[in-house]
Amino acid sequence: MQSVLVVVHLFLAIGLVGLILIQHGKGADMGAAFGSGASASVFGARGASNFLSRTTGILAALFFVTSLALAYFAMQSTEPETLMEGAQPAAVELVEPEVPSVVDLPSVPEVQAPAAAPAADAVPEVKE
Repeated sequence: MQSVLVVVHLFLAIGLVGLILIQHGKGADMGAAFGSGASASVFGARGASNFLSRTTGILAALFFVTSLALAYFAMQSTEPETLMEGAQPAAVELVEPEVPSVVDLPSVPEVQAPAAAPAADAVPEVKE
């Protein structure tokens, strides 16, 4: 239902843009620049609304209705607020690591520790 409404909304938007672009502007007449555009008629200088302006009004009303319907559907959707809230916790299996036995370890030859070096701050004795 929502995808159909989006398609209808898109066609209404394209139709509105097209109808608005092909309509004749109110001040587009050359006579309007010299003051002849004003008239004392009930509907103004243009007269009663024609087919294009009525159709534009109807399409605009339908566009607003579909906008409200899409907003209602968007409000009803139950999407998680954050990415972490929507994540499913994965099943975690605890596996104990294998402890190698003494036989599995390689043998290392024993190395003698080096003799202690003299301290760096020691001052050598001077013979006279």
